[in-house]
Amino acid sequence: MKIPKRLAPLVEDGLVESVVRQLKSGKEAMVFVVRSAGEVRCAKVYKEADNRSFRQAVDYTENRKTKNSRQARAMAKGTRFGRQAQERAWQSAEVDALYRLAAAGVRVPKPYNFHEGVLLMELVTDAEGNAAPRLNDVEDFTPEHAFELHQRLIGEVVRMLCAGVVHGDLSEYNVLLAADGPVIIDLPQAIDAAGNNHAPRMLVRDVDNLRRFFGGFAPELLATDYGKEIWALYESGTLAPDVELTGHFVSDDTTADLEDVMREIDDARLEEAARISRMQEAS
Repeated sequence: MKIPKRLAPLVEDGLVESVVRQLKSGKEAMVFVVRSAGEVRCAKVYKEADNRSFRQAVDYTENRKTKNSRQARAMAKGTRFGRQAQERAWQSAEVDALYRLAAAGVRVPKPYNFHEGVLLMELVTDAEGNAAPRLNDVEDFTPEHAFELHQRLIGEVVRMLCAGVVHGDLSEYNVLLAADGPVIIDLPQAIDAAGNNHAPRMLVRDVDNLRRFFGGFAPELLATDYGKEIWALYESGTLAPDVELTGHFVSDDTTADLEDVMREIDDARLEEAARISRMQEAS
């Protein structure tokens, strides 16, 4: 097929040998099947900000850092340069997440290169070697298969969180059903679990989306509450990839002892005052 304009630099630089076909066009990118390094891979071409429907909501970009202070100021002011810098940061967020998660053993497409706004990565295939379908494109699951896939994806969510990442938009629309099981895709909105105040809500929402979808085939899943259980373990520092989950969560409704809390605060203030006094005496 004719080489798309955005893929031309990769062909010229030898990163892509040929473009086979367009695989899909989504809200934020177009994906092409290409030949690269002698293999069939896929190339994700990010759409320009003005041509995409997905908005970079502040909930997702909260606390994302840029090392360049000029870029940070421009992004805060919303200048043209700032919008371009923000767009590059949005794209690189997916690249960074893919490398981070792949290294942690999460089943995501293997990334190969990111060049000129194009992400080269593994083409995820089914048992026949065709491009793997998304979960929402699979018409039917047996209750047993739905339960198995749900459990595997909950395990992937746990591994992601252990690596400090929350997908933020996980649903049946961004999970591929490959020959070796479910593969999580579409991560430009991935957030840092420790650095984003919205992480607990987004983690629970991701898990609830999985519960709703698979619960349509295995109704017993509708009674589970893995999201809150997983986050509680993460907050307590006891979450691990091999953790045994129950699927149930009981919130702690114990009322805090305000007098005890105030005593702790007063004690801390007195200790700090004493420390400052000792430093002044020593000088």
